[in-house]
Amino acid sequence: MRRFLAPFLLLGLASCGSPVAILNATASGDFHVTRDVAYAPGPRGKLDIYRPDGARDAPVVVFLYGGSWEDGSKAMYRFVGAALAAHGIIAVIPDYRVYPQVRFPTFLYDCAGAVAWTARHAAELGGDPDRLVLMGHSAGAYNAAMLALDPVYLQAVGMNPRDIAGFIGLAGPYDFLPLQDPVLKQVFGPEDQLARTQPINFVTPGAPPAFLAAGLRDTTVAPRNTKRLAARLRAAGDAVETRYYPRLDHKLLIGAMSPLLEFLAPVLPDCLGFIRDLQPTNEQRNAA
Repeated sequence: MRRFLAPFLLLGLASCGSPVAILNATASGDFHVTRDVAYAPGPRGKLDIYRPDGARDAPVVVFLYGGSWEDGSKAMYRFVGAALAAHGIIAVIPDYRVYPQVRFPTFLYDCAGAVAWTARHAAELGGDPDRLVLMGHSAGAYNAAMLALDPVYLQAVGMNPRDIAGFIGLAGPYDFLPLQDPVLKQVFGPEDQLARTQPINFVTPGAPPAFLAAGLRDTTVAPRNTKRLAARLRAAGDAVETRYYPRLDHKLLIGAMSPLLEFLAPVLPDCLGFIRDLQPTNEQRNAA
């Protein structure tokens, strides 16, 4: 049945319409969902929590979705939260403000606020605050990378990148200058300030461990973004794992998190393996 549905899902994912609804409708597992928890004022300041039944000291993942910093909704990514929660991981998926309501760097401060809320409440949710992981796809992977690499955003909410056990970037734009798209020029501001918008420019020794993945058929965000950031992290002595999936394009990379499309590539098992191998941040601090 999964392989029968696959061609229709593959065609339909280009529109992010009913195929996403199918992925979400078929998401299942032993978990509980709490929706629309406020972490900040306003309609975009809410998050959904996917909590495994009986969670205790579980890893906690904050998943940041993409949408070119213009759109997206946490409701679209139930299948991601379900996939993580079904494997014993607490998943938190926040909305955040996007263009034209806000521009860079406001959406990063929104994401930092969601991370801080999660860190404060992780223990009461059954999670381990010292195993807090940032994860994102596309523009969300960019957001996760910026929070993990440039300390200014987490410091604004009383945290530090050292409080993050690791980050996962799926098809992220990390080194994408010069800007060609007129909307992105509005999102990221004056050309003489664009260097501060690029995650690759904030790599330093001691960054959280990273798992970076890309689909080799991706024509939306070139895989060279992943290759360049990984190379920069390695040059700084930071821990980084990479995966490149020959059969996946931009949307299928996140779609493969669903059981309906998991046969295309082991995206979910690879992410789970990375999360489970991470050392708690307090052990990292003690070892430093």
